Amino acid sequence: MSTQLAAPRRTGGPLRLGRRGIGLAPLAWIAIALYVAFLIYPIIQSVITSFTDRNPLKPASSFVGFANYLELFQDQRLLRSLGFTLVVVVFVTIVANAFGLMFAMLLNRSTLNYRAMRTLVFIPQVLSGVIVAFIWRSILTQNGLLNVTLQNLGLTDAAVSWIGTPELATLSICVVVSWMTIAFSTVVYTASLQSVPAELYEAARVDGAGAFSRFRNVTFPMIAPGVTISVTLGLITTLKLYDVIAVLTGGGPANSTKSVAFYLIDVAFTSNRFGYASAIAIFLLGLTAVIAYGTTGLLRRREAHL
Repeated sequence: MSTQLAAPRRTGGPLRLGRRGIGLAPLAWIAIALYVAFLIYPIIQSVITSFTDRNPLKPASSFVGFANYLELFQDQRLLRSLGFTLVVVVFVTIVANAFGLMFAMLLNRSTLNYRAMRTLVFIPQVLSGVIVAFIWRSILTQNGLLNVTLQNLGLTDAAVSWIGTPELATLSICVVVSWMTIAFSTVVYTASLQSVPAELYEAARVDGAGAFSRFRNVTFPMIAPGVTISVTLGLITTLKLYDVIAVLTGGGPANSTKSVAFYLIDVAFTSNRFGYASAIAIFLLGLTAVIAYGTTGLLRRREAHL
């Protein structure tokens, strides 16, 4: 009779691991397929279309080479829309981040009341840009809430045309977009402030640092990654601004508030120049990538020196 004991059989430990690995692979491939189908493929198609004179009213399109891209630098309406877009981007970036940081510092408390106020501050970010524009349009019209309030207080004798003159319409759009973006910046900065160790503030107080000194030497360096996130995402969002302008001013008055994205839609669906519109889209994509990448690089280097 053999005294050797049979080796215990393994009951599929590695097999189960293999099955789990195989089970996750299809999900990854699905994600990659969706990424290619809804992002990479449309970009490639836009690039191809930008080298043609495609028009949906024509049965066929012709290859025009770089003619559409050369036209970009001669199109005065595009250059005006680019100038307007950059003005809005600069204004919104400065205002939204300044007020977002201020609100975050004011609301950086753990009590129930402060949590409720943070929720209220975030509401503009939850609302659709179309809804926000309709709300502000009712406020800024000739007989809107703002003019009625100013007249009742005796600050103006007549209604101010907030969206009827180029300068005030531009200012109105900047204010509305800033109002929306402040909500996002506030949330980002609140999260950044809550990650700052309390021990650093205690050490600064022991060293005799005042409020401003604690902000400059402790708070601001520690929230540097939050600044990078807020500024970069705010830039990207504002560069492709369309919905607020479409509802609030419709690009007017006298085409003074047309952003690059608004002008792109106008060229594509009013003039039916899909080829040239695709060239504008690729130009806007490249401009956004350059600005976002450059801003991120500068802010990252600033983080390293803080």
